[in-house]
Amino acid sequence: MIQIAAELARHDPAYVDMVIKFLSHFVWIGVAMNPPEGETPLWYEQDGFYYDVMRMPDGQTIELKVRSLVGLLPMCAATVFEPDVLERYPGVLDLLAEFVHRFSDSLPQLAHLPGASPEGRRMTSLVDETRLRRILAVMLDEDEFLGAHGIRAISRRHLEHPVVFDWGGQEYNVHYLPAESDTGMFGGNSNWRGPVWFPMNVVILRGLIQLHRYYGDRVKVEYPTGSGRELNLLEIAGEVSGRLTTTFTEDETGQRPVFGGIEKFQTDPHWHNLIPFHEYFHGDNGAGIGASHQTGWTGTVALLLLIAGGLHTPADAMAAVGE
Repeated sequence: MIQIAAELARHDPAYVDMVIKFLSHFVWIGVAMNPPEGETPLWYEQDGFYYDVMRMPDGQTIELKVRSLVGLLPMCAATVFEPDVLERYPGVLDLLAEFVHRFSDSLPQLAHLPGASPEGRRMTSLVDETRLRRILAVMLDEDEFLGAHGIRAISRRHLEHPVVFDWGGQEYNVHYLPAESDTGMFGGNSNWRGPVWFPMNVVILRGLIQLHRYYGDRVKVEYPTGSGRELNLLEIAGEVSGRLTTTFTEDETGQRPVFGGIEKFQTDPHWHNLIPFHEYFHGDNGAGIGASHQTGWTGTVALLLLIAGGLHTPADAMAAVGE
């Protein structure tokens, strides 16, 4: 909403107030994520990751150390202000900085407001560079989130290390399920505990591209984690986009991962090029799962092809995924 309001403000100053409104909302989200001392924060320093925190009826708080999309999304909460917006409305970020300063003693991690980039851009972000690097180290680990065909909804480490939660005499567990859910309690035909979901991958890609607009080549990280190969965030967005598109393209054997083990679709020339857009995809092999006509969000692969195909500037990439 900040980004939309800032873009509209370039053409109509009436939207400046909306920018300030949504910036204040951003700050209070930062408050909730990084509460005063004595309350349980969502960031777990030891693991370098954000986790859910459950507040019980008696006031007790319990960390649910599930490595899921929940821990990646704070990285995506970043907005970059171009120099022309800042020149036209210089007081916008000044008001936000004043607001943050007012709470800085009790809320030191309220929000990240770094200075201007060499290109004159300013950024608001829920994570600083140190936390960003730690989150990316987990996300880009092929034994965790980075699958052959995109970012998984939950870390693959939970295949062997499920999270177990006991409450009221009952035991609940969360483990990595790359295909359909094994319980009606968490979706049944829909599953957010392992598969690749295109809409969430697009949100992550947008976050990477936004962050690159500010950091440029000043931030490079290993891709994949442990490979020794360092890329900037725009290059990583292109690489992840490429993995997502391989869900539909033919592999070296001429098969399309989206068809999974359906022999007729893999070998029959009358069906092989009729590509379905499934609801979500197997977290390991890319097979399509759920409804096969989700052209609304899985159809975003058309935009991802543009990114993977070589949109080398953040402006081009942002135009592809939506400003």
